[in-house]
Amino acid sequence: MPPAKKRTRTYDPARTRAAVLAQSAHVRDAVRTLTPEQLALPTRLGEWTVRDLVAHVGMALTAVQRALDEPEPAKADAVLLDWPFRTAADSSAISDFTRRLADGHPDLDAYLAAADDGLRALLDAHPGSRLLATSAGAMSLDDYLVTRAVELVVHTDDLSSAVPGLDVPHDRQALAACTRLLADALAVKAPGGSTEVRVPPYAVVQCVEGPRHTRGTPPNVVETDPLTWIRLATGRLGWQEALAQARVSASGERADIGGLLPLMG
Repeated sequence: MPPAKKRTRTYDPARTRAAVLAQSAHVRDAVRTLTPEQLALPTRLGEWTVRDLVAHVGMALTAVQRALDEPEPAKADAVLLDWPFRTAADSSAISDFTRRLADGHPDLDAYLAAADDGLRALLDAHPGSRLLATSAGAMSLDDYLVTRAVELVVHTDDLSSAVPGLDVPHDRQALAACTRLLADALAVKAPGGSTEVRVPPYAVVQCVEGPRHTRGTPPNVVETDPLTWIRLATGRLGWQEALAQARVSASGERADIGGLLPLMG
């Protein structure tokens, strides 16, 4: 018998919306505490300062408005898992736009507040089925909000990394959505059933071509925590570095997935 076709993971729309808004609030609370000196600190994102990074978080929220301002596509031609693989192609334009936003919004708290208020109003006014033209193609508002959760989680971690002593909380549902989408992206990039990647408590996926595991302990297992997985999947942390620091465990001849990472830029 042929292997069963993998089902696309679904995300509860109400939980996703709540997660995006909760993570946005966590970032805004943290930004209010930052001094001008802290806003000028470098980040792990090339030439971006903390100010640039915060402006980009606002941009991730206002992207919903920009998409809704465009005509609604006639039909969906993308799925959620197309999105992670398109982010790197848009990185240059995103960086330029981010710099302009940072320069144009000296009051970052007011900027984030307006972005949050605007998003709440849009979510009240539009159904989740409304189609949006995104960089990955036409997808529903509900699906696009999952990508906003990913953006917020990834850049919340960037913010905490850039400012010593800052530990911005992660909303549990937002962290779960980010972990699951990036784990599923690995399974799309390297389809197969020989290796099991575990990111407790949120995700387990089978990937990599080879003998399919059916019962008992898999012969090839990768396991790590959610934030380490997210850093690996987005290029914030290298595979060998994670192994050396015992932040990831990998057993079996097909458990070296370093060549498949990162999944998105």
